[in-house]
Order: sequence, then C-alpha cells, then structure tokens
Amino acid sequence: MRINKITIAALAVVAGLSLTACQNDDAATDQSNSSAASTPSSSNDGSSSGGSAQGASKDSTGKNTDEGKGTVAGTGSDKGGTTGKCRTDELEVTATDHTVEGDPEGMVAVEFTNGGGRDCAISGYAGVDLKTNAGSLPAERTGEQAPSVTLKDGESVAFAVSYPVNDSGGSGVRITGLVVTPPDETKSVTLDWPGAASLPVTDGSGTPVQVGPIGSAGQGG
Repeated sequence: MRINKITIAALAVVAGLSLTACQNDDAATDQSNSSAASTPSSSNDGSSSGGSAQGASKDSTGKNTDEGKGTVAGTGSDKGGTTGKCRTDELEVTATDHTVEGDPEGMVAVEFTNGGGRDCAISGYAGVDLKTNAGSLPAERTGEQAPSVTLKDGESVAFAVSYPVNDSGGSGVRITGLVVTPPDETKSVTLDWPGAASLPVTDGSGTPVQVGPIGSAGQGG
C-alpha cells in the first residue's frame, strides 16, 4: 500500500513537470509569434512614411506646375494690352495736291505712314499750320467726328486740308510751307506746300483754311 502511494505521488510529480514544460513551450511559441507579428508592423510604419514623402513630392510638383501656368497667363495678359499711340518719329508724313479743277476750294491730302515696326493707334485731328509770307496761319477743324484708327506697320491713313483758291488776280498771301503735328503729339514735321502758291487776301470773312479728322483724305473729306 505504501508502495502504491509512492508510485502515485511520483506519477503526479512527473505529470506536473510535463505540464509545466508544455506551458513554457507554449509561452515561448507565443512570444516568438508575437515578435514575428511585430516585424511587419515596423515595416508598415516605414512604408507609411515613404508614402507620405511621395505625397509631399507630388504636392510640391503640383504647386510648382501651377506657378508656371500663372506666369504664362500673366505674360499672355501683357501681350494682349492696348495698342500704343503713334509717335511723330514713327510716322512718315507726306502731302499731295488733291485739288479738283473748277472747285472753289483747293485740297491737300496729308498722309501718315506707320514705319515704327509695331502697330499704333491714331485718332482725332492733327495740328496744321500754313507758313506764309505774312506769318503762320493755323487751320480750323471741320468739327467732323474723328474715328479711331489702328495702323499696322507699313499702313497709311490720310486727312484733308482745304483752303480758298486765290482767283482775285492779285498776288495774295504766298504760302511757303506746311507744318503738321500728329494727334496727341508735340513734335511737328515741316513739309513743302504742294497746293496753290497763294491764298486770297481777306478781312477774315472769307473761307478759312480747314483741316479734317484722321481718315478724311480726299475731296470734301
């Protein structure tokens, strides 16, 4: 009986040791699995950081691209600005006689040709003065509406200067030159007078020398 008790006790001790060993093995296995599971987690963290960097790079690239487009648009806006006014130094100015035989008034056409290498705008009335042996005689405006004209490089526009014909038989007032100032300019050009040699002497009640607006070239404007 005593032997049986000892045997049973010994078996119990062995069983207990075996159970402890199994538990230790399970714990080791769990710890190993836990360590293995933690490794992908660290890898995922690194992958996540890489994704954020790529996203930041894309944002940066996108921002730079937007700024480039803005610059191009701004440049386009500058090119689409208004056309500048024609300057005296850009214009070739000529004058020709356009008088129709038998008319009571003489006519001279003054032409502006754009030689400035760019488009330019011109409108209104030019300043016109006749140089005479009695002094300078300014032309009066006809009062007609003056259109706005854009001259491309090489293009021309003209206006008319009308004056009374001297049919009195006397020498009249001798014309020695023509002074023309383009609209909105202060620099003038002096030309030879291509019309009749003289104007009738009047007391101011006769037909005045008149200038039409830009674009009024020809007989009667």
